[in-house]
Amino acid sequence: MVTLPIYKHKEKYIVAPTKIIALGLNYREHIAESVSVNVRGFTAEVPAEPILFPKTPNVLIGPGEPIVIPAFIKNYHFESPRVDYEAELAILIKDTCKNVPPQEALRHVLGYTCMNDVSQRNLQTLDKSGWFRGKSLDTFGPIGPQVVLAEDLADPQHLNIRCYLNGKKVQDANTSQMIFPIPEIIAFVSMNFTLMPGDLILTGTPSGVGPLSHGDKVAVEIEQIGVLENPVVVEGK
Repeated sequence: MVTLPIYKHKEKYIVAPTKIIALGLNYREHIAESVSVNVRGFTAEVPAEPILFPKTPNVLIGPGEPIVIPAFIKNYHFESPRVDYEAELAILIKDTCKNVPPQEALRHVLGYTCMNDVSQRNLQTLDKSGWFRGKSLDTFGPIGPQVVLAEDLADPQHLNIRCYLNGKKVQDANTSQMIFPIPEIIAFVSMNFTLMPGDLILTGTPSGVGPLSHGDKVAVEIEQIGVLENPVVVEGK
């Protein structure tokens, strides 16, 4: 659970979703780099429908809190252990909804914020069950720095989205470049799962993903929302 300020409002918002549903491969240039990422399920093909995977609520941390790379990873003796940053726009759901038509989807959005879909790549490739474990380790979901209500954000489909690693810009795109736009994402997710108030939907990351190391500082910046910055530590160091 994370508490965030609400833009232009005195109230705070408690981020406590029943579920976090994320999209993979929703930017064409990220698909193009997917071969180098070398993760099970990554292909060079544009998906015919949104690729969904879960993140569990234990991933959530707020601005300034450390992303912790767990110590047990070293026990696998991976030749090249890799934990990646992924800058994403996050959607906060306002109410209970199911089978939402795309033309009505934005009515069910409470607001938007930044999120970092931190990913342990080796586990994503190793685990026969898929991406679940590599996406859901503790602290692998920084969120913030604030919630911007839907009524205060004119067009979430035209926002610059960037990521900075130790001050260097490593991701730079615009949400207009999504393969599946926000209304289609919400419609597809709600077709599969009943959405509840506070649930989170992550909309995918653009190209430029890369590895995190002990001592790094990673920042996700989305236009009109703000900058979410977190340090990175290896557990036990």
